[in-house]
Amino acid sequence: MAKEAGMEFAFFEFLHSFYKESKGRIRNNYKAVTKKYLDYNDKEKNPDAFLRKPQFEALEMYVFIKEFMDNAQMYQIFDDWSKRNGIFANRYYYDEQGQQTLFDVYSPKQYHDYFLQIKKYAENYPNYIYALTMGLGKTILMATCIFYEFLLSSKFPTDDRYCHNALVFAPDKTVLQSLKEIVTFDKSKVVPPEYIGVLDANIKVHFLEDTGTTLNTLDGSKYNIIVSNTQKIILKRQRKEKSAVDKLFSGDIPGQSVLDDVLGMLQEISDDASLMSNQRFEKLIRLKQMGIFVDEAHHMFGADLEKALHKGGSATSLRTTINELATELESQGSRVVACYNFTGTPYVDNKILPEVVYAYGLQAAIQNHFLKETSVIGYSNVKSKEFLKVIIKDFWGKYGDKEYEGLVPKMAIFGAEIAEVEKEIRPVVEEVLSELGISLDRILVNVGDDKLTKSEDIRDFNNLDIAGTQGSKKQFILLVNKGREGWNCRSLFSVALFRSPKSKVFVLQATMRCLRKITEEQQTATVYLSKENMDILDDELRKNFRTSIEELKNKSNTNRKKVPVRVVEPPKTIKMHRLHYEYSIADKNVSDQLEFGLLDLETETYDATMYVKEGISTASVVRESTVNYMVEKKEYSEITLVAEIARYFPNIRCTDIARMLRNSKEGMPTILVMVNEHNEIIHDKLVPGIFDSLYEVKKDIIKENVDVQLLKKPKQGGYYEFSGNEELIISKDSKDSVVVNNKGKSFHADTYVFDSKPELQLFLQLLSDKRVKETYFTGMFTSEQTDFYVPYVDPESNRLRKYYPDFLVEMNDGTYMILEVKGDNMLDDPIVKAKKAAAEEVAVESAMKYEILAGSEIMKGHGI
Repeated sequence: MAKEAGMEFAFFEFLHSFYKESKGRIRNNYKAVTKKYLDYNDKEKNPDAFLRKPQFEALEMYVFIKEFMDNAQMYQIFDDWSKRNGIFANRYYYDEQGQQTLFDVYSPKQYHDYFLQIKKYAENYPNYIYALTMGLGKTILMATCIFYEFLLSSKFPTDDRYCHNALVFAPDKTVLQSLKEIVTFDKSKVVPPEYIGVLDANIKVHFLEDTGTTLNTLDGSKYNIIVSNTQKIILKRQRKEKSAVDKLFSGDIPGQSVLDDVLGMLQEISDDASLMSNQRFEKLIRLKQMGIFVDEAHHMFGADLEKALHKGGSATSLRTTINELATELESQGSRVVACYNFTGTPYVDNKILPEVVYAYGLQAAIQNHFLKETSVIGYSNVKSKEFLKVIIKDFWGKYGDKEYEGLVPKMAIFGAEIAEVEKEIRPVVEEVLSELGISLDRILVNVGDDKLTKSEDIRDFNNLDIAGTQGSKKQFILLVNKGREGWNCRSLFSVALFRSPKSKVFVLQATMRCLRKITEEQQTATVYLSKENMDILDDELRKNFRTSIEELKNKSNTNRKKVPVRVVEPPKTIKMHRLHYEYSIADKNVSDQLEFGLLDLETETYDATMYVKEGISTASVVRESTVNYMVEKKEYSEITLVAEIARYFPNIRCTDIARMLRNSKEGMPTILVMVNEHNEIIHDKLVPGIFDSLYEVKKDIIKENVDVQLLKKPKQGGYYEFSGNEELIISKDSKDSVVVNNKGKSFHADTYVFDSKPELQLFLQLLSDKRVKETYFTGMFTSEQTDFYVPYVDPESNRLRKYYPDFLVEMNDGTYMILEVKGDNMLDDPIVKAKKAAAEEVAVESAMKYEILAGSEIMKGHGI
């Protein structure tokens, strides 16, 4: 029975589930360039990929919305989803009991009410929200999306789904500084190397840092990245008639309104600042296919975030600026492709924002080691001086003179006002440091007052995370109102806030400053608060992240566990054949008449087609017509065609190429007609046909006998660190009866961390199998941890990659088996098949057997 209560659920979660379930079918609709771009950033296909899992998943959803959903508005996507229309027609989700589909849980009226709710927020352009909690790399994700947009638009300039220009908004000057990373970021970390040249040659960056900076874009140009804040762009409209006094002191220039009309300005200009603002706006509306990227920044929460994202805020709000820009672009024959909002939370006052496409929350980020763990300590009934003395000594006892990636750990102490820092906080900090024998040079004051904060202090503040600088040696940072702004410091290990600030959300903003990850091993940050601020923090966590201090503290009590994994001595090695392939070209005698297959060629695949539908009713007939005249083609003569083909065969004389074309079954006249109609035939048919007639490609397999080490010792430290579901972790000292009764049959590492129940089940089956001499779980080790891998060619990107099989099994008869466990839905995946083909070839040459086992069969007890 459908629920009667009001409905509020996270649609983005269901959308992401749909994507994961239908990923293979969805990818079939992507451009080839897109597939390569995604694969380059996918750690499962490219172990060296730079993006973290949340960043990559957000990128996947970004591409899904663009290339599969055609930039549809969120309310349109929800409407199709709720009514099972279009692509959602054959999808079923089940509730926890597995008996009702999701569509049975809520009533049609509730779906309609929710549809009206999200449609209410819709703009005249698509608007999407990507909510990744602070510290997960939203700026890098934004840059990756912009590079993708420009790459695809350069390949497909007439496809209006892609952005030709990007306007990046920052909410304030400090976040504007952090967005410089878009410009300085090494593109090779997220862009395949063959495409970097295209981007470097075309991208032009305009950083509007000061109010006096003009925007120097060429009208109608492409691939501009304009980084600014709303104050640098927004038009300040005059809302009422000026009084006589206003007119007297405003400095109006006679005749200026006439000048405005001539120049097409949108407001009267009375000073240089407004002139500059209008200059930027005028330049922006002369650019095509604008994508707007908004860094709401992780410091925007609650009502501020809602005002920024939706209508109804102040006249100078972010959304008003974007809406005005969209209107003016449309009047100029351009458009806003979409607005992409990158923020830290999908919630406002505990309610889900409707346009969220993807979200990765604070608690998940801590649980999965993307942020530091957190210890929150509150104090009640103590005075400020006592509070400071206790927390500084506690901080020093925990972190002291330790270093993390060459950086000393830092503590930020926040004051409510400058006077508090100057007269109360700093004297106490100096007193405590003197007691501890710590140099006072480790104090840094940044309060926005030139008397207390000098230019060198600002320099040191900007260098806190740059090892070897004076700034990196500072440890006690005294601040006023710096929690709100987007300053990043991963070596910040502690935050202290005693007096309650004017804004409650500031407690949350300041606390999150110290959570950024540092070192591969997850560290723990400590937050010191008054009891009042601790209660405020708990309340703000519930409002903005639907979590609490207690839940953050108890994150380690989930069934995920962090474990050290050590190599069992002596390291296990096996002998295998490593295969190398050598390709050689041998000349062939051209005696037969060439046939290029042009007479039977279906040229419709090359035709440009126009579709015309009169009216919008579904019954209207769609007329198709060929419009090849729209395609820019080169006219070839016999001489120029031979010259074009000869470029690919430097050792063949042009006269020989001409003879092969003339003597072909098609003949030169027919070839010229077809080539001039479809230039693509040269490279699709003629060049390959001539190559095949001239040369024979031979493939030789070179076998190399190698000792393969299943697990190598770590380069640093004595162990690797893994985390996984506690139920799926098993060690060689386990009390499990199967392990106890089969000691010596496994464990080249002292602990195995399995990804799934079928993997664990197969391991236990292999241990107890009397035919098995030894079995090793190898699937958890990748990259530099093991030599046990199979090279294969990714069928989608055509890149050479490494595949790490799940199990290596030695049977009692001396034979070996390589086993892979896959979910039933992955058995027909093209990449899985490519891995299988490569593994079978290696296995055969090494006198082994390779087999893929379905997870469902393993759980039924059907192993090898």
